[in-house]
Formats: sequence, structure tokens, C-alpha cells
Amino acid sequence: MEEPKKNKEQEEPQAEKAAEAENRSTSENELEALRAEYEQLRVQSAEYLDSLQRERASFANYRRRVDQENLQIYDIALGDLIKIFLPVVDDLELALKQKPQITEVDPWYEGIALTLQKLHKTLESKGVQKLDVKPGDEFDPAIHEAVTHEDHPDFSGGQVVEVLQNGYKLNDRIIRPALVRVAK
Repeated sequence: MEEPKKNKEQEEPQAEKAAEAENRSTSENELEALRAEYEQLRVQSAEYLDSLQRERASFANYRRRVDQENLQIYDIALGDLIKIFLPVVDDLELALKQKPQITEVDPWYEGIALTLQKLHKTLESKGVQKLDVKPGDEFDPAIHEAVTHEDHPDFSGGQVVEVLQNGYKLNDRIIRPALVRVAK
């Protein structure tokens, strides 16, 4: 009876060792599977991060483009609106030039001058500037519109002889060129 007891005692440590080896093998397999899953998730996470960063950059570019387009639309609309008022400015300036010779201060004349001054300040506050054009300047088709070409003894060919109507620009964009007479 002692022999079966010894076999049993010898078999138990071997069974434990086998179970331990099997557990170790299973643990290593699980660990390897977890490492592979971790690596796969790390790669997927990096791809998602890259995709997110690209989308953010794309959205920022879109936003900047839309803001720029809105600003351009605003400038065009403002320029169109201002063009409507320029003939009024021209008429007021013409009225002031045609002032009859009066020795006393005329309230009508002063009222026209103040109205024109307010209108100029309002236009300037929106970025409108009168083009600086004067006789003797070289003709520039970007800012001048020639009404006539004529021989003139005091000016050489291509020079502005007279400014018939002032030109204006809104910020850096010409909204109305100056009407001029040009020497041949």
C-alpha cells in the first residue's frame, strides 16, 4: 500500500508543474494577444488623431476663406452703396464752386458747406478717399478716365490738363476713376 501512496505523491508535483507550465503558456499567449491588441489600438489611435488634426486644419482654412469672402462681399456692397452717394457729393461741390459773389456770410452757402463736410467725414470713416489728381499728373488708366485728348501749350503729351470729376477709392479699390482731360 505504500507504493501507490508514493506514486500519488510523485504524480502530484508533476501534475502541478504541468498545470503551472500550461498556465504560464496560457498567460504568455494572453500577454502576446494583449500586446498585439494594444499595438493595433495604438496605431488606430494615431490614425484618428492624425485625421482629427487634418480636419481641424481643413476647418480652420475653410473658416478663414469664408471670413475673407464675407469681407470681400461687404467691401463690394459698401462700394456699390457709396457710388450712389458720389453724384450727391459732386453736386454739392459744384454748388459751392458756383457761389455768387456775396460780401456777407450766406447761411445757405454755409449750410451746403457743412453738409458737404459731414458727407466727406462719413465717407472717410468708411474708408473712402478722394483720389489725389491734379493738372500736370501723368495719365494713369488705373485711376483716370480720359474724356478728351487735346493739344495744350502748357502740358506735354499724356499729362492731365483738367480734372472734370473727382475719383474715389474704397480702401485700396478704385470705386470711381477721376474724369480728366488729357494733353496729346
